Amino acid sequence: MSVPPAEYRLLEGLPLPAAVVREAGVVYVNPALAQLLGPGARPPSTPTELLTRLLAPGQGPVDPARAPLSPEPPLWLRVRAAREPEHVRGLRRLPGITPAEHVLLWLDAEGEDAVLRLSEALAMAASEMLRCRDEHAVLELAAEAVHRQGFHVSFMLLDGESLRHGPMRQDADTVAAAERLYGKAMSEVRFPRASMPHLEAVLAQRRALFHPDLFEVVRRLHAPEVASLIVRTYPPGTRGLDAPIFVGGKPYGIFSAQGLMLTPAGAGTLELFAQLVGGALENVRHHRDTEARLAELSRLQEELVARERLTVLGEAAGVVAHEVRNPLGAILNAVAVLKREARLGTAGISAVEMLEEEAIRLEDIVRDLLDVVRPLEPRPRPLHLGELVRRALGLLRERPGAASPPVDVREDEDLPLLQADETLLQLAVTHLLRNALQAAPEPGAVRVRVTRVPEGVSLSVEDTGAGIPGVDPQRVFEPFFLTRANGRGLGLAIVRRVVLAHGGQVRAGTRPEGGARFELVLPLEPRA
Repeated sequence: MSVPPAEYRLLEGLPLPAAVVREAGVVYVNPALAQLLGPGARPPSTPTELLTRLLAPGQGPVDPARAPLSPEPPLWLRVRAAREPEHVRGLRRLPGITPAEHVLLWLDAEGEDAVLRLSEALAMAASEMLRCRDEHAVLELAAEAVHRQGFHVSFMLLDGESLRHGPMRQDADTVAAAERLYGKAMSEVRFPRASMPHLEAVLAQRRALFHPDLFEVVRRLHAPEVASLIVRTYPPGTRGLDAPIFVGGKPYGIFSAQGLMLTPAGAGTLELFAQLVGGALENVRHHRDTEARLAELSRLQEELVARERLTVLGEAAGVVAHEVRNPLGAILNAVAVLKREARLGTAGISAVEMLEEEAIRLEDIVRDLLDVVRPLEPRPRPLHLGELVRRALGLLRERPGAASPPVDVREDEDLPLLQADETLLQLAVTHLLRNALQAAPEPGAVRVRVTRVPEGVSLSVEDTGAGIPGVDPQRVFEPFFLTRANGRGLGLAIVRRVVLAHGGQVRAGTRPEGGARFELVLPLEPRA
């Protein structure tokens, strides 16, 4: 049974079941009708045999001898197809190439309603996708929406010169078996784009490709073992669609759907849905770019305010340093003379010591104030951050009256050396540790961790004190922002300036179990 291709070649790729009848015999059935009859089934020889083999059990009174040649409109019948749910199809007769020939088409009676339901469901999903702020969430929502309509779904995403699986809704057992054959998760399998010219054509032409025979595509895409597994899983007659997804005018990937009930009209709806998916992905990127721009604008504004504040503070600091340091020097010289005076009694010695202590405290304030505002120009050299921390702790414990809660110091082995300014970094680490030691209540503990991170080296300091008050944690790095009644509000401002001068990052937060946590992240090489 055959028909010259030049005469009825269009019927070969038609997704609708079709047959050519010449006089009283069936001379040709197309692949779609052959799938309805069942793989390997003998072709029917007469219209009566064709209709009889397709009619579902219990079909109403139909004269098989006349039905195939009945005039329009089509005759609607319940059809029983191989491995396909029983449903209604319409039989329509069309004129053939010659007066003696007719073309019989089997139309899906449920197709129009199915496309309407599909369109409504996907329109609702599209509106939900526009609220997504993550690309993966968009793809997951789209895959689930199409899968709920009775289709299997896969996303193939561009990854350089390869394609990889994104979210999918496929038979779980088949996916698990395929992963065992590939030896890895399907999301990790890479398919070279050059090995899939049909998908390259979809992207190049920006048009979807409908597959009346899905298994032909499966055999081209997957390894033979995986392809045979998929062919055994899905029934004959399964159709497929590959639709392109573009984001911002550039190819993003392929949306694939498969199912027995996939019709050309449904394929058109899914192709439009793939365009909506691309629009939702572009919307996500727009929001992400907008958020990044707003964050950068906010950062620049904060930096501008900080610079203006430092400018004013620098002018004030210069005046204070000039006006205060000279009197302080005179006071300390006088204290040194008085301490050598043998006639001072106990009360006099106590007064002199108190005077010296307060003068030194004032000198420290002036020095910290200058450290906050003076320009920092790091002179990097190799140094070990762990050694710097241990040295700072030793200096802090040697100071008279220094707080001495237990400190738990741990550091990674084989920490890389930093290229940093030792003097500046020692200053920042000392201020950070002093802040934690002063905040930790007795017998509270301070935890210090020096670890390797992708950005370089991290120093985290945690205490069990009162934590950070209910404000933006980054505000603690502003000059004169106080978290303790006896603080000066300059130490953490110095820490931040030193870290930023090295191209690093500084973060502050409150620990869930109470207390504060500070982290410095320094690059191995300083950057502007």
